[in-house]
Amino acid sequence: MPQNSDFSIYNLPFGIFSAGRKKARVGVAIGNQILDLYAVAELGHFDEIGVKKEVFDNEYLNDFIALGKPITNAVRLKVQQLLSDQNSPIKGNDGLFEKQADANMHLPVFVRDYTDFYSSIEHATNVGKMFRDPDNALLPNWKHIPVGYHGRASSIVVSGTDIHRPKGQVVPKDAKSPVCKASGRLDFELEMAFIVGKETELGESITTANAEDHIFGFVIFNDWSARDIQKWEYVPLGPFLGKSFASSISPWVVTLEALEPFKVEGYEQDPSVLPYLEYNGKKNIDINLQVGIQPDGGGETIVTNSNYKYMYWNMVQQLTHHTVNGCNVNVGDMMASGTISGKDETGFGSMLELAWAGTKPVKLNDGTSRVFINDNDTVVMRGHAEKDGIRVGFGEVKGKVLPSF
Repeated sequence: MPQNSDFSIYNLPFGIFSAGRKKARVGVAIGNQILDLYAVAELGHFDEIGVKKEVFDNEYLNDFIALGKPITNAVRLKVQQLLSDQNSPIKGNDGLFEKQADANMHLPVFVRDYTDFYSSIEHATNVGKMFRDPDNALLPNWKHIPVGYHGRASSIVVSGTDIHRPKGQVVPKDAKSPVCKASGRLDFELEMAFIVGKETELGESITTANAEDHIFGFVIFNDWSARDIQKWEYVPLGPFLGKSFASSISPWVVTLEALEPFKVEGYEQDPSVLPYLEYNGKKNIDINLQVGIQPDGGGETIVTNSNYKYMYWNMVQQLTHHTVNGCNVNVGDMMASGTISGKDETGFGSMLELAWAGTKPVKLNDGTSRVFINDNDTVVMRGHAEKDGIRVGFGEVKGKVLPSF
């Protein structure tokens, strides 16, 4: 296994791959390889768990996730055993493995619904300082509810998918009326997203005590944003065309169980939250996050280093608030964190903040600079957690910006 691999024996994330003549099916990442779970199931290794092989012959993870955590956790632990045992029956069976370099990765889940939160206090404060009041940056509701909006599920794409610069209504500088044109302020947003693993019925609410039972795992999430389109349209109903053109995710779903060792304390929330949002235990997760920009034909420049632990509102509060009104959730629903910004400018999670609304250009290694993302730039996001010699990572989510149609 490569040194410092994101896909260690402690991780074993699930994804959908195809290679050679094999159609899309379920696999597990280990080092620089993929273990074909359908082929493992054909050998009977999951019979004692009661999992039929057909669930792995699937273009999405939804059916597997829907089996429930007792089953999915048992499969992951069985894979861990098979890969660790020196006398394992799968050792030396090259037909069970594919090289990641030779495989195509696909969208891991069918996303029926997608919600985007706004839960980093540093990000919300930065945006408030830029566009509202430097001395009173947060809106009155921000410390009382995990603010969010319902996004566009159909335009979520897997890493490696090119993104076309969006068009829409923008108001040019010093103009009073809008024009329809390609966005001149295309941005990335560094986010994480969790995938719902257990459905609820309409009228049912999830609590902070059982929310983790409904969370299967996580991906890195790039919520591409057209800031000029968004600025004109977002009052009074919030994001629409400035967000819905594309969001990119990493292909491997890292389970919540694999991330358990990396849980940390969250923010001390002041003022106190309402009782339904109170929680016990450590619910933030220490995941190092990084963003790079690579110009066409050039090298990559790392522009930010942040961490998922910088969330004012954590995952259980987000899911609890989402369902407090009786909103039902389904397996495969995706809940994005909102832009994750660190404590200072080295960890800001968007170009909007890094270049401070276009006033502080970000220098790249090739001598050029950026205030937003240019055509033919590739944005790369990476994430991993590491503690006591254990590394659990996500790989990367990558997307190249093509000119507008």
